[in-house]
Amino acid sequence: HKSFATDNKRLAKLLCGYLFHSVSLTADGANNLSDMGNSLVTYIGFHLAAKPADKDHPYGHARYEYLAGLGVAVLILLIGAELIRSSVGKIIHPVTVTFDLTSRMILGASIATKLLLGLYFRARGNAISSATLMATARDSFNDVLVTAAILICSFIPLPADGYVGLAVALFILWSGVRVLRETVTPLLGAKADPRLVDRISDLVLSQESVLGIHDLLIHDYGYGQTFASVHVELSAAEDPLVCHDIIDDIECAVLEELNVHLVIHYDPVLVGDEEWTTLRSTVEEVITAIDPELSAHDFRLVKGAKRTKLVFDLAVPYGFEESYHRLKEQIDTALYQRGIAYSTVIRFDEK
Repeated sequence: HKSFATDNKRLAKLLCGYLFHSVSLTADGANNLSDMGNSLVTYIGFHLAAKPADKDHPYGHARYEYLAGLGVAVLILLIGAELIRSSVGKIIHPVTVTFDLTSRMILGASIATKLLLGLYFRARGNAISSATLMATARDSFNDVLVTAAILICSFIPLPADGYVGLAVALFILWSGVRVLRETVTPLLGAKADPRLVDRISDLVLSQESVLGIHDLLIHDYGYGQTFASVHVELSAAEDPLVCHDIIDDIECAVLEELNVHLVIHYDPVLVGDEEWTTLRSTVEEVITAIDPELSAHDFRLVKGAKRTKLVFDLAVPYGFEESYHRLKEQIDTALYQRGIAYSTVIRFDEK
């Protein structure tokens, strides 16, 4: 929709840039024309992404949207590189460009149209929570700034056309890099949206029987194709069939309210066991003293014929400098100093 609403103004900019030998106006027109290609590729990407799941793609085709974004990014980068070459030539061989009333009216009309489009896409993006439309809105507002700068420079009787064209070309390159980063990141596996993490956590913890959660993992396969898994702690004294019903209810609620396919792993917790409670509290004190970013979960007390073991998972923040072997030694030493001689079995995972 955006692509075809301003086609005439884009072509008019390119024509004026050619007639008046203005590299800045040509660059701005090329920037707008790339938006048309962006919208076309995005439309094709949305169309392909809407295809239902099949035998070879059980998670659907929603990531076609990201692949379309890669194509757009490459197109933008190529345009920006070519415009830099043209602008540098104008800087080396400067020419004073004279704009007439017609060219300035075209620039003014383009600014007004882009501003209205930006407001429209921002409103629609907020209404349907579309990151793509919000990015399109930002792009429109950026175009307003670029075209306004060219319009202002048209009143300055100096050979600044090459410099303005270079600035626009650099802006186009920056936009290409931004689009590239925004599309590559989810393909590689971006960190989940903190707002979605909080909403899932709040929904799971809102169930009275849930004692705690951990290891919440979210996998994004594109819009409408979000899968997640989480460990939920429930009392070990609870009937397993009751726990199963609770888990089913939570999974259905998350799918219905958040459109997320959630799979829950049930972790039984020994509620009321004095030794278990004391040992868990001690372990938490020890690891917090080592680093407040550390956290323990899946805590179990395994009593064998010859010895008793403390078994738990330790969540370690990304980039933690201490080695896992050294970290375990610190925990074992601190527990021994507190009179706990049980051996530990620790599984490390990053959070």
